[in-house]
This record gives sequence, C-alpha cells and structure tokens, in this order.
Amino acid sequence: MMRCAFAALLFLTTSLHAADFDAKAAERFANLALACVHKEYPNKIAHSLNSDQDVAPPRALTPAFYGCYDWHSSVHGHWLLARLARTFPDAPFAANARAALQQSITAENIAKEAAYLRGEGRASFERPYGLAWLLQLAAELREWDDPLGRELSANLRPLELAANERLATWLPKLSHPVRSGEHSQSAFALGLIIDSASDPALKQTARDATRRFFEKDKACPLAYEPSGEDFLSPCIAEADAMRRVLPPKAYATWLAAFLPRFQSLRPEVVVDPSDPKLAHLDGLNLSRAWMLEGIASGLPANDPHVASLRKVAAAHRKAGLASVTGEHYEGGHWLGSFAVYLTTGRGLSGR
Repeated sequence: MMRCAFAALLFLTTSLHAADFDAKAAERFANLALACVHKEYPNKIAHSLNSDQDVAPPRALTPAFYGCYDWHSSVHGHWLLARLARTFPDAPFAANARAALQQSITAENIAKEAAYLRGEGRASFERPYGLAWLLQLAAELREWDDPLGRELSANLRPLELAANERLATWLPKLSHPVRSGEHSQSAFALGLIIDSASDPALKQTARDATRRFFEKDKACPLAYEPSGEDFLSPCIAEADAMRRVLPPKAYATWLAAFLPRFQSLRPEVVVDPSDPKLAHLDGLNLSRAWMLEGIASGLPANDPHVASLRKVAAAHRKAGLASVTGEHYEGGHWLGSFAVYLTTGRGLSGR
C-alpha cells in the first residue's frame, strides 16, 4: 500500500513538472555545461603546494575536471551532461554531451585525478561537497545502460575509489555536523552519499552519521535563514537527509518536532547576479525546491503537510528556474546542474 501511494505521488509530481522540462529546456541547461566543462579560465583552485613541481595550470593539475571555474562545479557539470544524455538520448545536444564526457573522463586523466586527490596535504580537498558530487557522477554513469556509460564508469572508478576512501576515513572522525549554507555543509553531502555510494560500508557510515548528527534535533531556527551567501538551507537540507534514514511514520514524527513552521518560506531575490557569492541565493531557491519535494516524498501519502510542502516547493522551483539564464558566468557555470537535479527528480527515490 505504501509503495503504491509513493508511486502515485511521484507520478503526480512528474505530471505537474512535465510542462517545464522537456528536451528543449534540457538543451538550454546542457549548453551551459558544454560552455564551461573545458573552459579553463577564469579558475578558482583550492590547491596545496608541496614543491615547485606543483605549480601548474588547472588542466595539468586535474585534467578531467579543470573547467567551470572550480573542481566541484566541473564535476557536477559533467554529471549534468551524463544525466541529460541519458534522459534525452535522441536530443540534438546529446552527441555534443557524449563527446565532452568522452574527452574528459579518460583512463589517463582519471589516473592523474586520483593521484592528485591522494597527494600529500590534500586530505580535505573538496570534502565533502565535491567528493559527494563525484559519487553522484559515478552513480549516473553506472546506471546509464549505454556502451559509453559503461566505458566512462570504468574509467572513473579509480577516482571514485579514492573518494570513497577519503570519505570513509573522515566521517567517523567528524564529531559535529557542519551546519553552513555553503560547500562545507554536512547534511547535503550525506544525502548524496547515501543516494549514490557504490560501497555498502560507506553508504551505511553515511546513514549512521546522519542519525548520529540529527536524530535528536528539534525546532530548527528556520527564521534565521538564509545567510546572505547560502545556496543550501541548513534546516531544510537536514530534514531532506533524515527522510533517507527514517521510515515514513517515524519521519513524520521527527519532522513535526524539527520543522514545525515552513509555510512562510518565500523565494529569495538576488540583487546582483554578477556577484559570485550573492548569486548563491539563486541556487538556494533551486535546492530548497528539490529538498522540499524530497521531504514530501518521505512522509506518509496522507500526511497533512504534503500539500503545503509541495506548494512552497513550487514557488521556489519557479523562481529558481527563472534565474538559470547563463547571462553571468558567476551563476551560469553551476546553476544548470542544480536546475537539472531539480527538474529530473534525481534526489527522489527511484529516480
């Protein structure tokens, strides 16, 4: 009965969103990624130098993921291309997406990426946000029933294993969650790891950490959000992570105590979309939308909060998608990935 109700909810969600996401809309998002995955500059690198030999351009340091301004944006830009090529295999953009993926994710490039990740002084490199997105890319390629998908998945495997090792070593030692609204946030990364880790032990470690960090939390101060540079909501992301580790009835009880008031949430407005930090709020609208939809999907189908959650999510969805124009590189290099994660329902069970 519960599975049927959940399937009906997913069908209804898909039906409601079909009108604003089709091959034409997908092409717009794909073009944003195609314009940046091999665009080396401008570039913001997080790079630890151990010797003069480490002084090199981004394409030499990380030859697969050097574009899109920074490493994590490049990773989820490649995820976007894989997701859309898989979802719309006959669309006009699919051939270019496949070619871009094949150019980046070679065995040689990934061997250099894995060596870089394991290099001295890089224990915290792209942890947890970029590494979690790397696992999401690996999952997308692994699930892609296509000869190219299988080739790329095998090529990416050494870097996936390095990311698994790094996260598995770190999570048990993390004594407190990071509750920021940016890359360091624990809740969002834990959700991605639970969804995409191929290593059952790492997946269980992430589930255990989620319950350890958040199960006793109550009355999240949603009124204090957002900070001016957030692209993730600490409160909503925590609630979205917890629906992955609790059964629906237990989750409903936890959520009622943790997030009693969310109906007053309104989409945020970016004053200057050319400012790379201020533009984060456009991403916040998108991530709030998919997380609110995720929260609704984790509740019993007859829960009275489902309709309100979906209403608030729809308002954020509309505002967030309207901001993904590509007019300013500060947002264009990454907002497309957030838009595709939302519009394809990647964070929802079975999607």
